[in-house]
Amino acid sequence: MRTYRTIAAILSGFVIAGSTAASAQTWPSAKPITIVVPVPPGPTVDMIARMVAAKLQDSLGQTVIVDNRGGANGMIGSSLVAHAAPDGYTLLAATPASHVTAVHLMKNLPVDPVKDFTPIMAAVEPVTALIVNADLPVNSVPELIAYAKANPGKLSYGSSGVGSVFHLTGELFNRIAGVNMIHVPYRGVAQPMQDTAAGHIQLLHISLSSARGALASGKAKVLAILEPKRYDKMPNVPSLTEILPEFRKPSTWFGFFGPAKLPPEILARLNTEMRNAINAPDSRAKIAEGDMTIIADTPAQFAALQKDGIEKFGEIIKAAGIKPE
Repeated sequence: MRTYRTIAAILSGFVIAGSTAASAQTWPSAKPITIVVPVPPGPTVDMIARMVAAKLQDSLGQTVIVDNRGGANGMIGSSLVAHAAPDGYTLLAATPASHVTAVHLMKNLPVDPVKDFTPIMAAVEPVTALIVNADLPVNSVPELIAYAKANPGKLSYGSSGVGSVFHLTGELFNRIAGVNMIHVPYRGVAQPMQDTAAGHIQLLHISLSSARGALASGKAKVLAILEPKRYDKMPNVPSLTEILPEFRKPSTWFGFFGPAKLPPEILARLNTEMRNAINAPDSRAKIAEGDMTIIADTPAQFAALQKDGIEKFGEIIKAAGIKPE
């Protein structure tokens, strides 16, 4: 009887493997493709998902649906994709909030952000900057550091919440610069940007696109770009790494995943089509207009980028003494 069960299990494995291979050969003809976005409509990751979905629909000749499933720091939508069949018909548009920092900040995660997913492509990265209130009497990062040291405890910076990317960026800046600026958490990025412009708080680290209005009105000024290199639209603004060589903000990509064990043929096709979608002339223009840079990497490169983020953000979180909740 045991022998029969063993043979049956082996044959079942062959059937599943054969079914997966057949599915990979016919993909994507069976049904529409769904890209799950684990946030409500509106944020940049949603815009990128819709841009890519439209291009995939044209190139693959198959309907591509964007399904917003917000909640639980991205875990509701992420769980849906993690438990979907690895057949290329259910994909995820994600950010480091669910697939990097959550590893260190959330207890009892419903999914493993690494083991339960197949990285397809990191699409873009927003250009981020150190923004200060226009009336703050500093015009450079060295002046900001000197002012913070001369006025301990009097400068505060905002972020979208405890453990958010820009909270952790502020903690990294504090540690490397040797200052103690106070963190003020908010919900979302709009209010801390408004409060910085109004002078209720003095500064924040934020995507440049979110600061454009305050910069244009003269209520805020940019002291540095947080990426390793200068931004070509602002060539006179230094990279923070030029001033503080130890500073290295982990990547804040927007990218795409499939469920674990996505067939190699489907993974390769998705990566090619998504890279083409991001690099199309109209896509490039829209991405540049939104103050983002294109990554469009390979699955292996994206996996390495995710791993690097988990390690680097983990170091910042540990140094800041932030505990998972």
